[in-house]
Amino acid sequence: MKPYRRILIKECGDPLVPIPRDLFSLTEPHPYEAFGAPYERDHPWQLRTSVIDKLVIAATALDRQKKGFKLKLFDAYRPNRVQSFMVLHEFKTLSGGLSPERLPPDQREALWQKTLRIWAEPSDDPLTPPPHSTGAAMDLTLIDGEGLEIDMGSPIDENSDRSSPDYFETLDQAVHQNRGLLFEVMREAGFTRHPEEWWHFSFGDQMWAFLNQSPRGLEVPIARYGRADLLQEKRPTTMP
Repeated sequence: MKPYRRILIKECGDPLVPIPRDLFSLTEPHPYEAFGAPYERDHPWQLRTSVIDKLVIAATALDRQKKGFKLKLFDAYRPNRVQSFMVLHEFKTLSGGLSPERLPPDQREALWQKTLRIWAEPSDDPLTPPPHSTGAAMDLTLIDGEGLEIDMGSPIDENSDRSSPDYFETLDQAVHQNRGLLFEVMREAGFTRHPEEWWHFSFGDQMWAFLNQSPRGLEVPIARYGRADLLQEKRPTTMP
């Protein structure tokens, strides 16, 4: 289990709400729905209300630095059943379509390790939710004033070394600066970035708390958001 998933969660009860389409660009069709991911009555374009408030701050900071630029979301809320589906989908992509049980143990283990390099392990345990299942994490990029995606050097979800945020630091300064711009505006709003993924940011989940903990360990980090499907409030089930 990755260290951040040992962080204590004190659920604040902040509800999931639809992401406003007038403020952000959303990837359509949603990439995981296109794969047949089982969202059922849920939909991916939801986040916690405070997380959306933070996204608005990031969007404002982006427009201040690059007039006309917008945040484009690739994915947001992801129930655990969708996480399970996508993790198996990634495994089969890496294995050439073979299920785990059809591979010898050593090859199966190597592929699971590569799969879980960028995909969080699914979990029904309320103490260890995958980040996207909290409604506090999102994958996103930038678009310019004409709606074109900015060159980030590698696509979202690419399972390779190129996904590392600083991979292009000495290889392509333009790409490195583009990734830096996304990081800067998201950090200004209070988000933290996944150490292995240039596109993944969160606020209030276990990873956020882990990455924000005191360097000297003087304070016990606490996450604000656990599994969103355990909230008492009725969540919206249709798009706005």
